[in-house]
Amino acid sequence: MNPNFSSLPTTVFEVMSGLARQHGAINLGQGFPDSPGPEDIRAKAAEALMTGLNQYPPMRGLPELRQAVAVHYAAHQGLALSPDEVVVTSGATEALAASLLGLLVPGDEVVLFEPVYDAYLPLLRQAGALARFVRLRPPAWRLTEEALAEAITPRTRMVVFNNPHNPTGRLFGAEEVEILARACLAHDLIAVCDEVWEHVRFDGREHRPLMAEPGMRGRTVKIGSAGKIFSMTGWKVGWACAATPLAEAVAKTHQYLTFTTPPNLQAAVAFGLSKPAGWFARMRAGYQRSRDRLAQGLAVQGFATLPGEATYFLGLDLAASGLNLDDETFCRRAVAEAGVAAIPVSAFYASGEPERGVVRLCFAKSDALLDEAAERLGGLRRGETA
Repeated sequence: MNPNFSSLPTTVFEVMSGLARQHGAINLGQGFPDSPGPEDIRAKAAEALMTGLNQYPPMRGLPELRQAVAVHYAAHQGLALSPDEVVVTSGATEALAASLLGLLVPGDEVVLFEPVYDAYLPLLRQAGALARFVRLRPPAWRLTEEALAEAITPRTRMVVFNNPHNPTGRLFGAEEVEILARACLAHDLIAVCDEVWEHVRFDGREHRPLMAEPGMRGRTVKIGSAGKIFSMTGWKVGWACAATPLAEAVAKTHQYLTFTTPPNLQAAVAFGLSKPAGWFARMRAGYQRSRDRLAQGLAVQGFATLPGEATYFLGLDLAASGLNLDDETFCRRAVAEAGVAAIPVSAFYASGEPERGVVRLCFAKSDALLDEAAERLGGLRRGETA
């Protein structure tokens, strides 16, 4: 077996979801909502399936979806994109794979930010590239100019920037985005920006795309995800946006990965992206309310949480909660004894000794499940579980 994959453990998401099934637990581990998704978008997909194209669509994506992506980003982020600069992929992970495999050559170095989403490292290794890590430290998880400078060498070719950031729930601010843009310009780096959570942000915070920074338009690949925007993670419709030279490299690689994506889902996503700004604001408000409900429920039980600025995820701070446990021990006890599955953030580290004091909880669930999960974790804390 390819050693880039044979040496990897089963993903932490599969491990914890398996334990959740085994113990009949509430699953606040893997990041998916428990709602079916917007009814009108699902209806559009069903209509397109029955009345539209069911053979190979264009390799780069349906023209209507590529146009919708460009129009959407012009309206929401002020980006001027041509549909020719959009490549539709089978999920954001495929867009990421096409970007890394298409733009890297063996020996290139790539800057990653730890804790790092688990797909990045195996994919860049498959491209023959080497990782350089910038560690983000709790509780603020801030990107600093000093840490970034230490990671960049003359062999560095690319930076992979996840903003908003999974698993920390961090939305990087203007100063941090500017720091990264300056470094990319100074060292002639390509930036692959995983921005799948760009619409799931809270408390009035605005997402600042790296592509919009001065000098970054021609050196950035911006990756988005319909599954995250519309809360239907199983749809696996994504896209990569980039200036023509970068988009060509991504498209040529994409044609030998999945080649194309179900046309009925593409048509439905094009419809969804045209929704008015108020729809996206209401979506954010709903998830913000769920975040606050879980945070308040945990606070009642004596737990301290980190600020959840974006994504579906809230960090539980074990030390600040007065718990002398590492995150993996807490998660295994929580699923087995309290019936609540969570994710240890230490699983997202690949260099040095990981941070072991933060647990990731998904709040994209019903009020009843969030309340019950908080109560069960409180019982674990009090020693009332079996």
